[in-house]
Amino acid sequence: MQRRVSPTLAQTPRLGMLAFCLLALTASSSACTRPVDLKLALQVTDVSTGWFDAGIVNGKNKLVPSVTFRLKNTTGSDISSMAINVVFSREGETDHWDDVFVQRIVFGNDGQTAPITVRTENGYTGDPPQTRLAMLQHTDFRDMDIQIFGKQGGSQWIELNRARIARQLLTK
Repeated sequence: MQRRVSPTLAQTPRLGMLAFCLLALTASSSACTRPVDLKLALQVTDVSTGWFDAGIVNGKNKLVPSVTFRLKNTTGSDISSMAINVVFSREGETDHWDDVFVQRIVFGNDGQTAPITVRTENGYTGDPPQTRLAMLQHTDFRDMDIQIFGKQGGSQWIELNRARIARQLLTK
């Protein structure tokens, strides 16, 4: 009587290779969702800018640029694992003055984010008794521009919006 033995993966290189390929294909298809064109799918809304009163730092009044905005999913596309980078540049300069990276953006059931506020660590300082409002009017004060970039997964950064930081004092 002859006994039948079913081959194991280790005994049959072809079956092992086939199983490996199927596993790799399954893993890659579930992990690699097709990226969404963020420029078309997102709208930047409710943008407000200004200079946030960061209080007194090292004995000096400090103001930092601030932007608050929402992102709205206008197409209903699946936008997951999204990040943003907000770049701050002084007027007339090509170099970045500062940038802030936000790793995880969450959309609510209504297809938009809660307000996102981004502020830099860098700012302008002035010696008291100079008021913060007087700092905004000083001749050495330089206006600031921001660019909001978005990225989903391993895709490239896409510019979503540009704005000028308004010369207004923010306390909240």
